[in-house]
Amino acid sequence: MFSLVRAYFFVFGLLSIAGGVMGFVKAQSRASLISGGIAGVLLLVAGYLMGASATLAGPILGMAICLALAGRFVPAFVRTKKVMPAGMMAVLSVIGALLLVGFLSLR
Repeated sequence: MFSLVRAYFFVFGLLSIAGGVMGFVKAQSRASLISGGIAGVLLLVAGYLMGASATLAGPILGMAICLALAGRFVPAFVRTKKVMPAGMMAVLSVIGALLLVGFLSLR
């Protein structure tokens, strides 16, 4: 379970960065570039910390980012029904939070 959660956060981080770049290229949105970059880097750091130490710093950081992203994108998806980017980010963030809950319950 540990390696699955860690790998998920690396992939999620890269997707967040790519989404921010895509939002900038398509809509010239600096906010997408900055927020996608920051969220992506923090998710990568969370994945790294999960493997680098036995502390809860990685899972706590990952959960904080997942909850923040879910808080931003779930309401946007409900309101707009657009799969990209709101639907994808809503699903990825909820899955990340659920994986962390499962990981922490097994710990």
